[in-house]
Amino acid sequence: MSPPPRKTEALVLRSVDFSESDRILHLLVPDSGRLTVIAKHARRSQRRFAGNLDFFNHLEVEVAQKSGGRMSRLDRARLVRNFAAIRTDPARFALGAYLLELLDRMAPEGGQRTDLIALFRFALDALAWIDRRPPDVQGWVLLELRTLDALGFRPELSRCVRCGRPADRDPVDFHVAEGGPLCGACGIRQTGLLRVRAGTLRALGQALVWDSETLDRLVFPPRALAEARELVGRFQRFHLGVALQSERFLEQMLLPASGGGEGVGAR
Repeated sequence: MSPPPRKTEALVLRSVDFSESDRILHLLVPDSGRLTVIAKHARRSQRRFAGNLDFFNHLEVEVAQKSGGRMSRLDRARLVRNFAAIRTDPARFALGAYLLELLDRMAPEGGQRTDLIALFRFALDALAWIDRRPPDVQGWVLLELRTLDALGFRPELSRCVRCGRPADRDPVDFHVAEGGPLCGACGIRQTGLLRVRAGTLRALGQALVWDSETLDRLVFPPRALAEARELVGRFQRFHLGVALQSERFLEQMLLPASGGGEGVGAR
């Protein structure tokens, strides 16, 4: 006997057309993280899906789970909330697509339920933030940092990652592979370090602990923003291992035509 359909909230992270009428979806759900499902006849059926299987929709879904390694089937999808501003503004759309691709690449398939619920709530809050806030480079950097933190990849920003002592120099030598600064003693004869000012690290630390409303008051000077963008971008690429496809589109939307403006070069 088949188990009853599983009812849960969901966000669509990725959508791929399959066969003549089906669609394969990567969903983010609060109780199990990333979930791959097949939506039978999704490209034809308006009764079950009613056009709801789009990006930037908060959904309530019914999923028939299959045994023996078979793909789960999506049976219903009801719209809970539509983040409409993301759909109508190209820059917001680009930033939202970047968020979804980062989640799709790095969200776990299973794990501690409390952690997965927190990740799903973060994703909803992040979409709401993009929906209401005019996007800019600082917003991109802070969203990327907070997303990495929500996924379990928080960089160390105040203490040496080798000995635990406070980072004692300004500027600070940041070791991307080890995920944090090195003090003067531990950084001797190290190569390939990223040099950033201590104030930049402090501002990034504030971005991790402030709520989204307070975050809007944080302002990076141009040089600090360039350092923060370089640090967060390199940290993300190290853990992800590949470049996100949506990054080029986001650069086109948020960076000046000259390639980044003063102090903010392409990553």
